[in-house]
Amino acid sequence: MGNDASRDAAGTTAVQPDFQLVQASPEFRQLRKHHRSFVFPVAGAFLLWYFLYVLLADYAHDFMSIKVAGNINLGLVLGLLQFVTTFGITAWYVSHANKKLDPAAEAIRNEIEHHDFDADAATDGSSR
Repeated sequence: MGNDASRDAAGTTAVQPDFQLVQASPEFRQLRKHHRSFVFPVAGAFLLWYFLYVLLADYAHDFMSIKVAGNINLGLVLGLLQFVTTFGITAWYVSHANKKLDPAAEAIRNEIEHHDFDADAATDGSSR
């Protein structure tokens, strides 16, 4: 599938794509933009939420020890919400990747596999 060893064993030389040409393509730039526009804001928001929890746990003992139900206090609830947030963000990212990132990455991969980004094609102006 992805790594066809039989092709290399047959004595044919695999054509190496020009990865700098791939990175300079508008399709790759758009893919990178979609990835970064999701990952950086969500990661930043989660880190803020995490550090808020750590700071509250360290400096706001009275607030975190507020009883919610029985022996369950606000600190425990917020701590468990860290896990819920992590799983929620993971599910959200998977959904985002399936809708936007994976189709674009697949298209770029198909272009690479069909030699649209060959180093030879880039230098002599022809494609195979």
